[in-house]
Amino acid sequence: MANAIQYKESSLSIGDTVAVDYKIREADNKERIQEFAGIVIKIRGASDETRMITVRKISKSGIGVERIFPLSSPFIDNITVQKQSEFKKARAYFIRDLSGKKMRQKLYRQK
Repeated sequence: MANAIQYKESSLSIGDTVAVDYKIREADNKERIQEFAGIVIKIRGASDETRMITVRKISKSGIGVERIFPLSSPFIDNITVQKQSEFKKARAYFIRDLSGKKMRQKLYRQK
Protein backbone atom coordinates (compact mmCIF):
# COMPACT_ATOMS: atom_id res chain seq x y z
CA MET A 1 0.00 0.00 0.00
CA ALA A 2 1.93 2.97 -1.27
CA ASN A 3 -0.63 5.55 -0.13
CA ALA A 4 -1.27 4.12 3.33
CA ILE A 5 -0.95 6.12 6.53
CA GLN A 6 -1.01 4.93 10.12
CA TYR A 7 -3.66 6.29 12.47
CA LYS A 8 -4.02 4.77 15.94
CA GLU A 9 -2.94 1.23 15.03
CA SER A 10 -4.85 1.17 11.76
CA SER A 11 -3.73 1.95 8.27
CA LEU A 12 -5.76 4.22 5.99
CA SER A 13 -5.43 4.19 2.22
CA ILE A 14 -7.35 5.46 -0.78
CA GLY A 15 -10.64 3.67 -1.36
CA ASP A 16 -11.08 2.41 2.21
CA THR A 17 -14.49 2.71 3.82
CA VAL A 18 -13.97 4.46 7.14
CA ALA A 19 -16.08 5.78 10.01
CA VAL A 20 -14.78 9.00 11.57
CA ASP A 21 -16.10 9.82 15.04
CA TYR A 22 -16.02 13.61 15.28
CA LYS A 23 -16.72 15.70 18.39
CA ILE A 24 -19.24 18.48 17.80
CA ARG A 25 -19.72 21.37 20.21
CA GLU A 26 -23.28 22.45 20.71
CA ALA A 27 -24.87 25.20 22.80
CA ASP A 28 -24.21 25.43 26.54
CA ASN A 29 -20.80 23.70 26.23
CA LYS A 30 -22.35 20.35 25.38
CA GLU A 31 -20.39 17.92 23.24
CA ARG A 32 -21.60 14.98 21.24
CA ILE A 33 -19.87 12.54 18.93
CA GLN A 34 -21.16 12.25 15.39
CA GLU A 35 -20.08 9.50 13.01
CA PHE A 36 -19.25 10.32 9.39
CA ALA A 37 -18.89 7.10 7.40
CA GLY A 38 -17.71 7.11 3.80
CA ILE A 39 -14.90 6.37 1.36
CA VAL A 40 -11.45 7.97 1.55
CA ILE A 41 -10.88 9.68 -1.81
CA LYS A 42 -7.80 11.76 -0.99
CA ILE A 43 -4.92 11.79 1.49
CA ARG A 44 -2.96 15.01 1.63
CA GLY A 45 -0.06 16.39 3.67
CA ALA A 46 3.59 15.49 4.04
CA SER A 47 3.92 15.33 7.81
CA ASP A 48 1.70 14.08 10.63
CA GLU A 49 0.79 17.65 11.60
CA THR A 50 -0.45 18.60 8.12
CA ARG A 51 -2.04 15.27 7.14
CA MET A 52 -5.68 15.48 5.99
CA ILE A 53 -8.11 13.00 4.50
CA THR A 54 -11.13 13.68 2.34
CA VAL A 55 -14.06 11.33 2.96
CA ARG A 56 -17.08 11.08 0.65
CA LYS A 57 -20.45 9.58 1.47
CA ILE A 58 -23.84 9.48 -0.17
CA SER A 59 -26.55 11.00 2.02
CA LYS A 60 -29.97 9.42 2.46
CA SER A 61 -31.43 11.78 -0.12
CA GLY A 62 -28.87 10.64 -2.70
CA ILE A 63 -26.62 13.71 -2.57
CA GLY A 64 -22.85 13.21 -2.37
CA VAL A 65 -21.23 14.84 0.67
CA GLU A 66 -17.47 15.30 1.10
CA ARG A 67 -15.74 16.32 4.28
CA ILE A 68 -12.07 17.09 4.96
CA PHE A 69 -10.64 15.89 8.27
CA PRO A 70 -7.26 17.11 9.55
CA LEU A 71 -5.81 14.09 11.35
CA SER A 72 -4.09 16.24 13.97
CA SER A 73 -7.42 17.78 15.03
CA PRO A 74 -8.37 17.37 18.69
CA PHE A 75 -12.01 16.93 17.59
CA ILE A 76 -11.39 13.54 15.97
CA ASP A 77 -12.24 10.91 18.54
CA ASN A 78 -11.63 7.74 16.52
CA ILE A 79 -11.21 6.51 12.95
CA THR A 80 -12.34 2.97 12.20
CA VAL A 81 -11.57 1.19 8.94
CA GLN A 82 -14.71 -0.74 8.04
CA LYS A 83 -13.60 -2.15 4.70
CA GLN A 84 -10.19 -2.10 3.03
CA SER A 85 -9.72 -1.55 -0.67
CA GLU A 86 -7.07 -2.83 -3.05
CA PHE A 87 -7.14 0.44 -5.03
CA LYS A 88 -3.68 1.53 -6.23
CA LYS A 89 -4.13 5.13 -7.42
CA ALA A 90 -3.26 8.27 -5.45
CA ARG A 91 -6.70 9.88 -5.75
CA ALA A 92 -10.20 8.45 -6.28
CA TYR A 93 -11.99 11.46 -7.75
CA PHE A 94 -13.62 9.28 -10.41
CA ILE A 95 -16.13 7.92 -7.88
CA ARG A 96 -17.93 11.26 -7.92
CA ASP A 97 -19.43 10.32 -11.30
CA LEU A 98 -20.28 6.68 -10.55
CA SER A 99 -23.34 5.01 -9.09
CA GLY A 100 -23.02 2.99 -5.89
CA LYS A 101 -22.83 -0.39 -7.61
CA LYS A 102 -20.24 0.68 -10.20
CA MET A 103 -18.14 2.32 -7.49
CA ARG A 104 -18.10 -0.84 -5.37
CA GLN A 105 -17.11 -2.91 -8.40
CA LYS A 106 -14.12 -0.67 -9.14
CA LEU A 107 -12.87 -0.20 -5.58
CA TYR A 108 -13.39 -3.63 -4.05
CA ARG A 109 -12.97 -6.14 -6.85
CA GLN A 110 -10.57 -8.99 -6.25
CA LYS A 111 -7.91 -9.59 -8.87
